[in-house]
Amino acid sequence: MIRISLDAMGGDFGPEVVIPGAAKALERHPDVNFLLFGQKARCEGILAAYPKLREKSVFHDCEVAVGMDEKPSQALRRGRYVSSMWRSIEAVKTGQADVVVSAGNTGALMAMSKFCLRTMANVERPAIAAIWPTLKGESIVLDVGATIGADAQQLLDFALMGGAMARALFDLDRPLVGLLNVGVEEIKGQEEVKEAGRLIREAGLDTMDYYGFVEGDDLGKGTVDVVVTEGFTGNIALKTAEGTARQIAQYLRSAMSRTLLAKIGYILAKGAFDRLREKMDPRKVNGGVFLGLNGIVIKSHGGTDAEGFAAAIDVGYDMARNGLTQKIENDLKKYHARHPSNAGPEAA
Repeated sequence: MIRISLDAMGGDFGPEVVIPGAAKALERHPDVNFLLFGQKARCEGILAAYPKLREKSVFHDCEVAVGMDEKPSQALRRGRYVSSMWRSIEAVKTGQADVVVSAGNTGALMAMSKFCLRTMANVERPAIAAIWPTLKGESIVLDVGATIGADAQQLLDFALMGGAMARALFDLDRPLVGLLNVGVEEIKGQEEVKEAGRLIREAGLDTMDYYGFVEGDDLGKGTVDVVVTEGFTGNIALKTAEGTARQIAQYLRSAMSRTLLAKIGYILAKGAFDRLREKMDPRKVNGGVFLGLNGIVIKSHGGTDAEGFAAAIDVGYDMARNGLTQKIENDLKKYHARHPSNAGPEAA
């Protein structure tokens, strides 16, 4: 039985999306129990409409909801110990839940997660990993916004954590890992990236295969299973990809409605367009994973709908079921046992 803790007040729509999303996820994963944290006045009526979910859930009333525009420091001062976000994370810390899912404020969620769960030994900074649609299926890209700027050792830690996630999510023995760079030649790029490439090559890791440098167009090609970068570049890449998907969708809608012949063509090819739309729908791959913490935290898009939130729960379910935290801990211990001079802090 997988136990999933939900911040019912998180996101642009709160329980109006979280609760129906949980109901959809329960249909796919009947072996799940939920812990719901939220304001009773807003949640009770919505939860009553989903009797199966209500049977498999324990609801906890929380007075405080963290706002989407709150600064992390403000959210910590106001919501520590009492908010739906904090208490849903704390459920993982105390062992009541295996994973927490929230669509709330990203900065606040990261700050509370770090403060409550703490980082793993030898991890200086956590990372946010995104599941990326590619021509070959899906890959993992990290960091997409947690750490702005990263040195070579931190990039190597990201590679270890991303590789562990790929093994948990994609059932791979040795995922292929690449470093995002401005070119594939070893002489190109920032010194931190080149040094990270050297560290990974010389580490002799038996949990992954190092491909080398990859460029921006390799993200969509699916050249590697895991793409490693720092948070500034990764976040720009993520937002650019999401914007491009919406742009292409708008282009297609405009083109298909321009003439009668185009409308007829759309009707004839509707099945193909539906498959394309599904492939490009960011809700299908919703759910960023916070890596490097002593617990599994899943961040859903704040503006997602119920289907998108259910997809984020799906990611959390897979991570918990396949032992993500244990895989990361084992990989980090193995590396730092062989390279003690590169060991980081015991906890952040």
